[in-house]
Amino acid sequence: MSLLPDSVHQLLQSLRTQLAQHGFQGRLGPSNAPPPKKMPMRQSANEKTVAAIWQRLQADTGISEAGKAELADSLSVARAGDYAANIENYIGTTKLPLGVIGPLRVNGLNAAGDYFVPMATSEAALVASYGRGAEICSKAGGISAAVIREGVLRTPAFIFPDMLTCGHFINWIAENETALKSAAEATTRHGKLIQIEPIMDVDMVFLMCRYTTGDAAGQNMVTVATQALCNHIIENCPVKPLHWFVEANFSGDKKASYLGMHSGRGRKVTASVTLADDLIRKYLRADPDEMMAYSRVAGLGSILSGQLGAQAHYANALAAIYIATGQDAACVAESSVGFTRMERREGGLFFSVTMPNILVGTVGGGTALPSQSAALDLMGLRGSGHADALAEVIASACMCGEISIVAAISAGHFTHAHHKLARLR
Repeated sequence: MSLLPDSVHQLLQSLRTQLAQHGFQGRLGPSNAPPPKKMPMRQSANEKTVAAIWQRLQADTGISEAGKAELADSLSVARAGDYAANIENYIGTTKLPLGVIGPLRVNGLNAAGDYFVPMATSEAALVASYGRGAEICSKAGGISAAVIREGVLRTPAFIFPDMLTCGHFINWIAENETALKSAAEATTRHGKLIQIEPIMDVDMVFLMCRYTTGDAAGQNMVTVATQALCNHIIENCPVKPLHWFVEANFSGDKKASYLGMHSGRGRKVTASVTLADDLIRKYLRADPDEMMAYSRVAGLGSILSGQLGAQAHYANALAAIYIATGQDAACVAESSVGFTRMERREGGLFFSVTMPNILVGTVGGGTALPSQSAALDLMGLRGSGHADALAEVIASACMCGEISIVAAISAGHFTHAHHKLARLR
């Protein structure tokens, strides 16, 4: 009896067949065919550049005119210039369904009111689930929310011959904080360098540089500022590194990390609501005690699986809202780290979320794209002065999803809802 799973046997058999026909070099080795002709990289976008790229694509791929029209529709081509600052080799737009939930009442330090929240997704049942979470939270008086910390990290690294040289370098950094701050902030009107923390590992020094970024998400802002800071160090520090790099993969940029979980990257937001038992039974059709029982099981599951934080599905709301409002969707990787709590308290069930890495903006990046700008307008959160409010609304929306999914699973509705809304519709 074989101890290998069937999938392994199938893979081995496929390899034997392919290698018998072609040999290793013929199938898996480097190809001797001439390399494909490079596609020119176009940074501008207009009707002429779009047509030129599509001429190559249709010749090489055989994509139909109908397929081309789905991506390069007349409006997308006519407005090509509106996208030029956000992409290279522009060929059109991808249309993703956009739904809306709400009004969601948020009683935040920055977001105060009833918000319609746009969500771009192809997953049926998702908007419905978040929508019922929004309904019950609004019925309960709304969600309390607050941005409690802000700071986008960039972490350059410097390599020296030995530990002693690292010590001299760190001492120079401490003595020249003011000059380093000035060098970094000279590159931006809105960014502020609020912390430099050296982290030493034998012959290497990482500098944790934390910035506030105004109403922008600030990824590019902090990179440019940190480059200027590093240039100042190289030009003025008497201790010269053997090597240095503007980012050393320590900041948690677009990655789930312990650093982000504890110190935060972007905006740290906490939100909470208490739902009375009768509201839970009426609007979620769930039993509060069953929800608490499931919460204990899910908490243990988070621990046993090694999850960074403990939550059900922040990424669903984050991806949908980030895409709808022009955020960097890759930042969902770090933004989805966080903690959901459920507790039995006087008056019902207490729910909270704490999300240390909500990396969003209401200016810059993709927020000025036509559809994304309109989605921010729908929320009343477009432009300067709204980034903190957007972060509070997003955390509140994430909690709506946590409440809804816990209720659905605990009540046995989860599979039926997805079957009805996703498979049968």
